[in-house]
Amino acid sequence: MTVDYPPKPLPYRFDNPVLHTRSTQPETMTASTATSLASFHAYLRSSKRILALVGAGLSASSGLPTFRGTGGLWRNHDAMELATPEAFSNDPSLVWQFYSARRAAALRAMPNKAHYALAELAKCMPEFLTLTQNVDGLSTRANHPTNQLLHLHGSLFSLKCTSFYCDFQEDNNYTHPLTPALAIASEVSAPYTHIQQADLPHCPKCNTGLLRPGVVWFGESLPWHVVQAADDFISSGKVDLILVIGTSGTVYPAAGYVDRIRMQGGKVAVFNIDIDESDSEDELSETESTGSYANRTKWTFEGDAADWVPIALEPLVGHIELPPDNSGERSSLR
Repeated sequence: MTVDYPPKPLPYRFDNPVLHTRSTQPETMTASTATSLASFHAYLRSSKRILALVGAGLSASSGLPTFRGTGGLWRNHDAMELATPEAFSNDPSLVWQFYSARRAAALRAMPNKAHYALAELAKCMPEFLTLTQNVDGLSTRANHPTNQLLHLHGSLFSLKCTSFYCDFQEDNNYTHPLTPALAIASEVSAPYTHIQQADLPHCPKCNTGLLRPGVVWFGESLPWHVVQAADDFISSGKVDLILVIGTSGTVYPAAGYVDRIRMQGGKVAVFNIDIDESDSEDELSETESTGSYANRTKWTFEGDAADWVPIALEPLVGHIELPPDNSGERSSLR
């Protein structure tokens, strides 16, 4: 399916998205940060194989709330309690309305410069792979090559049939709402209204099974083919660099990929709003030259990924500008 993004302005919002406050801005970086960036650029230019592991912080500047943080409530329901097979089995109307609201919010959001920078890196580096934990579809909409993009947690815009006897699955379905009855889910001020199962999305193949969002719910296994593809990439040769973007590199699954690449002799660069003490970069002598990276195993860039990632990748992707149709993004949601 080929679509324009977004297909039209959507008069919806997913509760109250909260934009992160930047703790560090590249334009005001300190001398030590500038030295660290120069060192990273030198290593980046020498790198042949790179893995990016991205999380919710990548999309924060696009206005999408993190799933576990502020914005984790939908109409007074805990979002984490709605994202389970049991919740869908008990009340598919409630769960489908929650995911319809999330689809609307993701469609209203626009990819930011970090999404485009990663997409450009994929286009110019065949041995680059992005493993995303995000389900918002923004990397796809930034034209990230699909053969270099793995969705660890699925996508809001994938649909699967719940019938045991049906194998229907559809990707990149940006229709909104999926059924007329689901339109009310995106109206924040509207009271919750139960939707009959007949008015929820049904499978077009078997005509009987109820469709579900193609995301990985709590209690479900990660998609085997995605995990295998990531493992194959790491196992097929030394990965020189892992970019940990908008997620912590100290919790799983991120920590597992970071550990494997470091054991290969690869280095780590972390881009996040919050850098905890265990994620801090190597301490180096004051006499280290700006182009030296021999003694480093890690770089950390604290702040908004949408600011840092384009600057960090600029030696390979050039200067990143948003497309004209991205101008004024998020203005209607502030």
